[in-house]
Amino acid sequence: MTNSTDRDLTDRDSTDRDLTDGPAQGDESAAIAPVPFEKGGKVIPLPGVVAIGLYMLVLAAVVSFGVVGGHYPPLFLIIAGLFVLASFGLLRMLRWAWALTLSAVFLLMVYNLWLFLEQQQAPGAIQGLLNMVFFLYLVRVDVRSRLR
Repeated sequence: MTNSTDRDLTDRDSTDRDLTDGPAQGDESAAIAPVPFEKGGKVIPLPGVVAIGLYMLVLAAVVSFGVVGGHYPPLFLIIAGLFVLASFGLLRMLRWAWALTLSAVFLLMVYNLWLFLEQQQAPGAIQGLLNMVFFLYLVRVDVRSRLR
């Protein structure tokens, strides 16, 4: 009589697979590469995510200097604080920070492309396209799979 610990490796079902096994037949989610970890168990952020986090910090600085210079109302400091919060949360690969960054980048993309199309301001096209690239990068499956 054999017990469950004596079973052969060929008798394993798909739920017993580990990361060293190849993807199962027809299993598209297993085709995603495993998430690399440091020794401490922390997720290593992708270089693009780091760049987007730094971009959010630059946006927060621009808004803050705009408030100090009198170009924006003081209420915009709340937006700058949200940019900083999204930046640091994204660097820690937190799902809520990803959503906050994604919405900020999308809204900035729409606003800047509107500036270009309606008011013919060329910097709006450049910033709008940059935000579009960031948006398309953030919605990739391998970026979303690393979030916690």
